[in-house]
Amino acid sequence: MTTEYSGKGDPARSLALLWRTSEKPSRKGKPELNVDRIVRAAIAVADEEGLQALSMRRVAERLGVGTMSLYTYVPGKPELLDVMLDTVYGETDRPADVTGGWRDRLRHIARENWALYLRHPWLLQVASNRPVLGPNVTAKYEYELRAIDGIGLTDIEMDSVLTLVTDFVHGSARGAVDVARAEQATGLSDEQWWAAHAPFLARIADTTRYPVATRVGQAAGEAHQSAYDPDHAFEFGLERILDGVEALVRD
Repeated sequence: MTTEYSGKGDPARSLALLWRTSEKPSRKGKPELNVDRIVRAAIAVADEEGLQALSMRRVAERLGVGTMSLYTYVPGKPELLDVMLDTVYGETDRPADVTGGWRDRLRHIARENWALYLRHPWLLQVASNRPVLGPNVTAKYEYELRAIDGIGLTDIEMDSVLTLVTDFVHGSARGAVDVARAEQATGLSDEQWWAAHAPFLARIADTTRYPVATRVGQAAGEAHQSAYDPDHAFEFGLERILDGVEALVRD
């Protein structure tokens, strides 16, 4: 699987693109191009074909223009990727008021991030430990911090709690995407795969040697109709994290 890294481009050029401080107008007689249109085309390529298919040439083909014409607006693929990230992070819903207190606010944030990864699975292939300092990423961070501002945490604890939640969502989403990709690659759902393998597993199962694994595995399989249910794992894990944050707040 291809891994890309945010922040690889020229910092000055990336920031100029992210904040649109030096966008060039379309040239007369040429197809109407601008940064937003190029970025939307790039996101569509990544959504439909995967991050490995993303290139300046492929984006130009999608737009029906020459590859070199893109460089009038975007210096290169690294800077384009930074703007793609900032653009999709602007999609998360940020209502002014989520009733129910900080737990409900964090639930909403977690579910919005979960949905974002499922809409754009290529996000899981971008290592973003060097954050994209664009307007949408900055606004998203501000909004998510406000969800836990004033509940009794220090500033460092607030940042750490938010990182804990978003890292958990990232890992959970990867599991969900892997399940979907396995079904696409094999043509079998998890339920169908287990049904096909059940007769063979029954022959080798040793309830005497592995009594707990057999009991728990059977109970989980019956409950989820598979060995792993990504939606259940996400919701269960999220609630346990919120329990931990609540204990931290009470200390």
